[in-house]
Amino acid sequence: MKIHEYQGKEVLRDFGVPVPEGYICDTPEEARTAAEKLGGGICVVKAQIHAGGRGKGGGVKLAHNPDEAHAHAQSILGMQLVTHQTGSEGKEVLKVLVEAGCDIARELYCAIVPDREEQRICIMASTEGGMDIEKVAEETPEKILKVWIDPATGLVDYQTRELAFGLGLEGKSVRHFGKMVHGLYAAFKGRDASLAEINPLVVTGSGELIALDAKFNFDSNALYRQQKIAQMRDLTEEDPREVKASEYDLAYIALDGNIGCLVNGAGLAMATMDTIKLYGGEPANFLDVGGGANAEKVTAAFKLILEDANVRAVLVNIFGGIMSCSVIADGVIAAARQIGLDVPLVVRLEGTDVDEGKRKLAESGLPIISAGDMGDAAEKVVAAAGGAS
Repeated sequence: MKIHEYQGKEVLRDFGVPVPEGYICDTPEEARTAAEKLGGGICVVKAQIHAGGRGKGGGVKLAHNPDEAHAHAQSILGMQLVTHQTGSEGKEVLKVLVEAGCDIARELYCAIVPDREEQRICIMASTEGGMDIEKVAEETPEKILKVWIDPATGLVDYQTRELAFGLGLEGKSVRHFGKMVHGLYAAFKGRDASLAEINPLVVTGSGELIALDAKFNFDSNALYRQQKIAQMRDLTEEDPREVKASEYDLAYIALDGNIGCLVNGAGLAMATMDTIKLYGGEPANFLDVGGGANAEKVTAAFKLILEDANVRAVLVNIFGGIMSCSVIADGVIAAARQIGLDVPLVVRLEGTDVDEGKRKLAESGLPIISAGDMGDAAEKVVAAAGGAS
């Protein structure tokens, strides 16, 4: 789960990481009032969407007085902001953050992420603050400093000093950096984050450090114990189909292809998508109904697939272990009848109650294409969707 910058700064503030004073605003009038509260001088108006590169897209503007803050908010609110992370369709801006100006001497980068190869948490830092870290990693990887945290000891002071010296920090800035990294790490652990990033991390003229931006991603599986974070979820930033899927506890991710997939088990779902691509097709979604789904859940999953206007054919690929093929058949039949099946449907069933499931499908009167194995199913559904792309 992602959150907005202003929410990320709330998290940082809770863990003692310095952030600029600011106010979240829904209207230009609120932006003017916020600028007045900040003293009426220089401030920044920042679009709040779940994407980076907002400044390059025109979503971050400097204001010298409350009237300029009002004008900038008026131009940003409601705009379809396009960045390198939103795709060509962009995202509509519904809120802006009006934030106090900052005395910027240097811009640094700092982030905490899991390193799956090392199987440890990694802290990264760079002198190239304000830049896209992917670009820095590609063009000048030597400018990215890394330390790995031993789970037995946690983050220790010598590691923060190692990073600080590598960034060229001196004097009290070294101490401030260490305190900031410890706060960021505490937020990462304490809030079950999968990413905690500050870009840029600003060194002021007086040598203090301030988080000028904040980006957090969280482990959705841990939200049951992170109610404060769960309340920060912004459904307007998410794909409506994925939101609907979460209501039925379905693992659904929308993709760009034209072959809908309904599968039980994440591994089988991935293998199904790979096999579709092997035969020249493109999956329209990842959808795992889980091992213990009932007919209602399967019906919801099937409806979700058919609501995608790009879908030209559907593949149901079920291996019945905990899941009964008979239950899958009930769900498929119910959904197809409710919605009105107007695309080819290929079904491959194996496992528990497979004969009963196949019998129900055969007697349903629906135009179902039966498949024997995964290769056969993929070949048939690609053909039904119009052939290899």
